[in-house]
Amino acid sequence: MGTTDVVLTDTSPYGSRMVTVEYEGASSVAYLRGADGGIHGAVWLANHGQAPPFVDMDQIGRGHAPVMPVANTRLPEGTAPFTAAELEVLWFEEGDGAALFRNSDLLAVIPGWADLERGMPGYARDAVGESPFAWSLDEALEGLAPRIAKARSYWEWRHGDGAWQSFQQFVMSHLDTRVGPPARYWDIGGDRLPTVGITERPQNGYTVLSTVGMSCQRMPTVEQYIDRPDAYARIELAIATRGEPAEAAQVFLWLARYPWHSITWLGHGHTARWYGAPATFPLGRGYEGVLMLDTVPGLPDLSGFTFGGDEVRWLWLIPLTDHELRIAAERGHEALSLSLPGRIL
Repeated sequence: MGTTDVVLTDTSPYGSRMVTVEYEGASSVAYLRGADGGIHGAVWLANHGQAPPFVDMDQIGRGHAPVMPVANTRLPEGTAPFTAAELEVLWFEEGDGAALFRNSDLLAVIPGWADLERGMPGYARDAVGESPFAWSLDEALEGLAPRIAKARSYWEWRHGDGAWQSFQQFVMSHLDTRVGPPARYWDIGGDRLPTVGITERPQNGYTVLSTVGMSCQRMPTVEQYIDRPDAYARIELAIATRGEPAEAAQVFLWLARYPWHSITWLGHGHTARWYGAPATFPLGRGYEGVLMLDTVPGLPDLSGFTFGGDEVRWLWLIPLTDHELRIAAERGHEALSLSLPGRIL
């Protein structure tokens, strides 16, 4: 066994995952890593010599990359090592998984749910059947091919001229019809995706604040929990406040990019505890987190917007006390007895 060479490193547009292709003489493996370098998924790509009859578990136990046995590879004689120039990474819209191409041919897919410890590797073109190191790509293409095509189309659109401006206008126009004309607008996106803004819209006695841009990309991991991700994978967040809007809007700085940076999702009934000292929570003294609800009696109905063929849900952020957060965690948000209109601060 030789030393490990990193052939390629590619970071997701959200900065939370990266794909590395590593060569160790006898074989090459693609890893899906977190921003801290920790491995979240891996898939064998190819042997670079004659395939052995069996897996050498002692070598793997010593930290070496797997060499696929002859029964589980289409090319038992092996292939030439890869070069960075011939490889391309295509990230899924959610940023939690990716497809790897060699000279424009699909070589492997590492989905967001890949997990070696649970025996769930990615898919490789040259794999046969299912092994702990790779599953056959051919057998999964019926489900994967449409998703890969959609990812390609999404990023071509997203990087095109005027894509963000047109999306932004669609959301703002929708809110015009649902809430009324806007006042101030803040850009909180920064240099890394997702791009997010905040729109402020005065009402009779209070102000509605909404994110603009979260729904421009699907949230990660939704498909692992929800049968219909098309109805839950795109969201915007909203707040109703009687206080200073700019202060309340600080909650969006915390949550608006959270799904893509932490590889998770937000939905109806979810709660989130403020990361700082309770006294710094922007939605009022005595509260320490939020409950997310897609409908709140007495507040505007923000539904009716779709993007990319998916329904967009607006989640209202309702401040909760420490006690209420613990009740919601133990018994669900339905156990809370809240005067929701009274939570407008």
